[in-house]
Amino acid sequence: MNTRVKSGGAGRGARSLARIAAVQALYQMDIAGTDLNDVITEFQTLRFTATDEAAGAGETDAQFFADILRGVVRHQRDIDPAIDEQLAAGWRLVRVDSILRAILRGGVFELMERRDVPARVVINEYIEVAHAFFDDDEPKVVNGVLDRLARRLRPTEFEARAADAAEG
Repeated sequence: MNTRVKSGGAGRGARSLARIAAVQALYQMDIAGTDLNDVITEFQTLRFTATDEAAGAGETDAQFFADILRGVVRHQRDIDPAIDEQLAAGWRLVRVDSILRAILRGGVFELMERRDVPARVVINEYIEVAHAFFDDDEPKVVNGVLDRLARRLRPTEFEARAADAAEG
């Protein structure tokens, strides 16, 4: 596993790029102990322009990026136990790969606090983020954890679809 995003950034939207950057920043904060405000400044002033140009993509949504980071830090005491409950028996979040931990934290934050983003969009976006870093089973782990939490945190979004399917 490496901490660099695999190629293929072209075609990603501003929020998708923000999620990938947020995962990288959360990883950096976790591993190096970088301060929240310092990492936000570093990414917004040094990394976004170079990354966006190299990827041939549009600009990263810098505000969305900062909102994810601040939200994960602010709600980490709620996020981590929620993830722990969804992991396989005997697994704890502290045992999970640092990048995977960052992906799960970002996704759970969005499910908990960003009601403006549909749960299925959050799940799909973070599965794609996982694919940007991993080739093995990690995207399946992200899917399983986020899907179970989404159904618990936002049941009405899933009930409405089930009702539509039953009628159709």
